[in-house]
Amino acid sequence: MLKRRLSMLTFLVAISAAAFAGDKEHGTVITDVMLHVSPDPTSQQLSKVTRGRDIFLMDHTMVDKKPWAHLLAVVDVDVERETARSISGWVPADSVVTTSTPNGDQIIYGEAVDSEGRADQGRKNARDDARRLYYRLYEYFPDSPLAGEALWRATDIQWKQEKADVSRRPSSREMDPSLRVAINDEGAKLVMKKYPHTRWSDLAAYDLIDNKVCGAWKGETKCPEKESEIYEKYAREHPESPKTAEALYNAATRQGALVEMFRANHEQDKSEKARKKGMELAQEIATKFAEGDWKPRALELMYALQQGIPTYNADADRSAK
Repeated sequence: MLKRRLSMLTFLVAISAAAFAGDKEHGTVITDVMLHVSPDPTSQQLSKVTRGRDIFLMDHTMVDKKPWAHLLAVVDVDVERETARSISGWVPADSVVTTSTPNGDQIIYGEAVDSEGRADQGRKNARDDARRLYYRLYEYFPDSPLAGEALWRATDIQWKQEKADVSRRPSSREMDPSLRVAINDEGAKLVMKKYPHTRWSDLAAYDLIDNKVCGAWKGETKCPEKESEIYEKYAREHPESPKTAEALYNAATRQGALVEMFRANHEQDKSEKARKKGMELAQEIATKFAEGDWKPRALELMYALQQGIPTYNADADRSAK
């Protein structure tokens, strides 16, 4: 329901702003900037417009040899109340990038990357700034070579934020993934639709797995069995993905867990079958992925499976709540 409300509100905001602005130029701001009543820094302040907000360029002028832009901007959106507020005012023109700005896609992308970095340094709301800027690039410059990556990055930021929120809920420990709040998958599916058979669609497809895995296994074999199948299926369907080795490793570790689970249930045949399957998957990683961390991690897993070293703590898993 929340997803539908958010989508509808976004749509209505865009339609109402576009109707008011007519054929005015579309754009965004690349720094937080204050709207003024008139093109004068000493004039009354109306509202702050933050990075990546959707704006329309209504007019422009020169004051004391400095360019000013007259904007219509959406400055406040309340999803719960299904309301939005647009306001017009003047800002220094050097903070505005529109669809006609030379290298506009590059400029927006650069500011988005910088905002992500600033988030790691503690700047408040910097990741939200980056998410909006990435999406604006995709929206305004769909033919840019950066558009696919920008849409993916916007989606990935949102995905990680929602995943963290979901993980804090009690339902996140439910075995059945249908019993917890699902992460909004509209963005990931849009990436896959708009940019199929690309690095970005592969990454988006990998994120979708989060909604399919168990929150906790609680000692039940059905969870690692299902998850191993999901991860291996992803690897087979996305052999060129940056996540292929990781998916195979996740599939292999699930088999390693099944070795101990079946052994504890006195199902030796199933335990041995899981051990062999885990070895095969780990060997595939070691053979195909010589670069990076996945080969040594796979070899370590193979060693544990060969030596009978448990890779799964059944008691700790069963106590998960």
